[in-house]
Amino acid sequence: MTPGPCSKCGGAMTRGFVVDNTYHGRAVPDWVEGEPEPSMWQGLKISDRAVYPVSSWRCNRCGLLENYAV
Repeated sequence: MTPGPCSKCGGAMTRGFVVDNTYHGRAVPDWVEGEPEPSMWQGLKISDRAVYPVSSWRCNRCGLLENYAV
């Protein structure tokens, strides 16, 4: 997916990613459908839910971030 120009100022968008620092290293975040439910073992319950990786785009002109879960 490639977004069009920035929705705020019309500048060009550059693809990048947001880093999630964890105890075991670094990861790219996911978008999970629904409300968060605590889990004693995993932090959050996500089984049987839609999960999509998040891609992030940054405007070269104004710095606006747009995140997409495709």
